[in-house]
Amino acid sequence: MRKRWIAIARGDEPADLVLSGGSVLSVFTGEVFRANVAIADGHVVGVGDYQSGPQKDVSGKFLTPGFIDGHCHIESSKLNVDEFARAVLPSGTTTVVIDPHEMANVLGVRGVEYMLEASKGLPLGVYVMIPSCVPASEFESPASPLEAYDFAELLQRQRVVGIAEMMDYPSAIAGQAGVLSKMAMTGYRHVDGHAPGISGRDLNAYIVSGPSSDHECTTIAEALEKRRLGMWVMIREASMIRNLVDLLPLVQEYGTENTMFVTDDREAGTLLDEGHMNAIVRKAVANGLSPGDAVKLASLNVARYHGLQNLGAVAPTYAADILVLPNLTEFRPEMVFKNGELVAENGEARQFESPPAPSDVLSTVHLAETSAADFRIPASGERTIRVVDIVRDQVLTRAGTAVPTVSAGETVADPAKDLVKLVVVERHHATGRMGKGFVRGFGLREGAMASTVAHDAHNVVVAGVSDGDMACAVGRLAEIGGGLAVSLNGAIVGDLPLEIGGLMSRLDARSVAERIAALEMSLRKMGVELDTPFMYLSFLALSVIPEMRVTDRGLVDVRSFEVVPLGVT
Repeated sequence: MRKRWIAIARGDEPADLVLSGGSVLSVFTGEVFRANVAIADGHVVGVGDYQSGPQKDVSGKFLTPGFIDGHCHIESSKLNVDEFARAVLPSGTTTVVIDPHEMANVLGVRGVEYMLEASKGLPLGVYVMIPSCVPASEFESPASPLEAYDFAELLQRQRVVGIAEMMDYPSAIAGQAGVLSKMAMTGYRHVDGHAPGISGRDLNAYIVSGPSSDHECTTIAEALEKRRLGMWVMIREASMIRNLVDLLPLVQEYGTENTMFVTDDREAGTLLDEGHMNAIVRKAVANGLSPGDAVKLASLNVARYHGLQNLGAVAPTYAADILVLPNLTEFRPEMVFKNGELVAENGEARQFESPPAPSDVLSTVHLAETSAADFRIPASGERTIRVVDIVRDQVLTRAGTAVPTVSAGETVADPAKDLVKLVVVERHHATGRMGKGFVRGFGLREGAMASTVAHDAHNVVVAGVSDGDMACAVGRLAEIGGGLAVSLNGAIVGDLPLEIGGLMSRLDARSVAERIAALEMSLRKMGVELDTPFMYLSFLALSVIPEMRVTDRGLVDVRSFEVVPLGVT
């Protein structure tokens, strides 16, 4: 095969396909230059004056490498793997590096295996990082923890390239043996990080423990400190968390080294309305970054960080993952090639077969029966209580306080103070265990909203004004095998079944987006002012991001890393 490539590159033999008449963007120099692209066996073998072989005229168009998402959770789209591929391919994403820790928290090793199986043979390249923290911390209750010995077997699988975000940063900084044993499985190489706000000596200790990247930076100062120490900064632009504009000066002032774009968590509606990686590139260029640098951060840099040696460029020996674009401002591909095959055209993915989800990834919601009485919080005389304060457009929360509202011996929700109950119910083993608290920032005036998407253990999380509505919404999730639900006055207003692990739907992307939009419209009528309210809800149980969370184990102060009582005084 190599000899044939050489012969084609010399011009002595015809290529399998020649993209002719276009202009190539070089991610190595940032230049745009006229050239034909010769493709053979799914690879680029020549860029220049090539005429021999079947031609596809792309005159006046721009050719860039396919985009690569260096850190994403497919499960956050609420789409099964095949539907996710159909959603992102038309926007120019040809490869993703995923962290399937959502499915791993629900199904253990089997969850990782399912994501590998479901992505096999797709026209989207899918590489897997092994979830490092299942559970994310000692305060969370997944279905089945992933231990170090599970890593040894998973690391032998094709398309497994490393260890995913090390969220338990307190244990990593402390040098805890169990955490280190997982990272040691790769020789402390190629471990993604997760270190929100960590700096100084703690940051040095965290890097020494193994992680070499971070996607949790929210300020230039934080990102610059991490990059100075050799970490790769993943600039995240998700559905809810938008860090691009704040962090773009890092690239504009210090260059593109050790930096890349990632999506982390994008919902189906965002994928369809805005796009995927192309939306980040478009926004970066609109905010002053050169097209060459923006494309590089979404292709070559990602490939280099993850060791994907033949991806990320339109150049000889690289995979022919190529976008044909009408301009370098909108980044909406007219054609998308994966390994030299046309896989999407004019905003539509080409047809491909996908098998149904196997029965063992369905019916994963196992809840003890609950009633309104289970959601009561007895008053205990506190003058102030701890509150989880939502921070708009961020996954961070603040640890707030409030004067409790007491009625008939109970601490109750008070919409006038924007205080609603926040409860997490264990859903893997039907223990009935609940953690209870209060959250401020939704604006919910009545009813309740519940979800089995609750990072990272994915127990049931429910926020509500009425105990009866909270019980109603949670009961509905048990009936439909997991998903999202909104209740009001003791009745279900709407829902979205997520049968696969309680995380992903068997519906197509448009149907999922429409069902979520209908739920969000109902919540707006009930007072919710946030965009993507279910995304905010899903992160309120994540006990490894400051400052305050609720898990099935209780109210967690992430700053001190301990379970704390509701009452302050």
